[in-house]
Amino acid sequence: MTPNPTLRDVALLSGVSIMTVSRVINAEWEVTSATAQRVREAIEALGYRPNPLARSLRTGHDEALGLVVETIGDPFFAAMTEAVEESARKAGLFLIIASAGKSPEEERAVILDLLHRSVSGLIIVPCLLAYGKERLPIGAGGVPVVFVDRPPIDLEADTVLVHNEDGVRHATAHLIAHGHRRIAFAGTGIERFSLQRRFEGYCNALGDAGIEYDPSLVVSYTPDTRDHPPALTKVLTLRDPATAVLSANEMASLEVVRELHSLARTDIALVSFDDFAIAESLTPPVTVARQDPALMGRTATYLLLRRIRGDTSPPRHVLLSTTFLERGSGEIEPRSTSDLRSQAGTGLPQPVPVRAPPN
Repeated sequence: MTPNPTLRDVALLSGVSIMTVSRVINAEWEVTSATAQRVREAIEALGYRPNPLARSLRTGHDEALGLVVETIGDPFFAAMTEAVEESARKAGLFLIIASAGKSPEEERAVILDLLHRSVSGLIIVPCLLAYGKERLPIGAGGVPVVFVDRPPIDLEADTVLVHNEDGVRHATAHLIAHGHRRIAFAGTGIERFSLQRRFEGYCNALGDAGIEYDPSLVVSYTPDTRDHPPALTKVLTLRDPATAVLSANEMASLEVVRELHSLARTDIALVSFDDFAIAESLTPPVTVARQDPALMGRTATYLLLRRIRGDTSPPRHVLLSTTFLERGSGEIEPRSTSDLRSQAGTGLPQPVPVRAPPN
């Protein structure tokens, strides 16, 4: 390792020009993958680190990225944050992380605070703020920004989203292929963008199979769900009960697992959109349509670095696929109707009202 290595040292070791080294560090496109790999190996071998103070004086911005998520404690956003932080560090920047909270006012305050800190760019998981009406100095002509997981309202900017509709459509079709026609949809906050798209995927899969949508099979969990009788019980005790459940996110999946366990219902098939920590440890392990939050984070950082370094091309919209993992719970076949009706009459707890999603 060379003491205080410079760009020139990296260029000499990798056999390229100083300009090429700079382009690799700044994540610019004008470098082949082989050359970029050679430069990164030289950087690692020499222990070279970019000088953030010099770059800050040159650009007029702090060498920091701002990341705004709905809640830092969510495992999905934690994995995304880790990937963004690692990518930023490799580019010689540090990361400021903030939680947007539960109101537009909190979301606006967090973003303004990061802008006042002169961050070089922002990665935002939009929640409640109508960005097109706010006229914040972000996006084209302002601080570069990339939106992740959900698109912004009325604002054209780079986005990195998951193909929610396609993932749930495939998951629901999988349950149908295993003989299920009474499939419950369990989610949280169906008015949110990602849950809307997943609900559309569920409805579309039913339509593809000629199965009529039944609003009585929709379960909506809320943060205070544990203070009420089990919400899933209603769909399991209908005259024509559910034989399978499609849970639309991690929180809903955990609630479904908790309820099925408390009811000792090992006969109900379950597919979860989102993997979760105990999914593989359950009996049977939970079949999932898995997102990749780390890939989302890396992709968003890559797009943001390009904008910071001068990319003025039209907004890019990246749509990432999910990975379907068959583990056992999604492959349970339905019991006979007579058995299910017998199970429904065993004095299970009374359900809470189920709110159907908006049309």
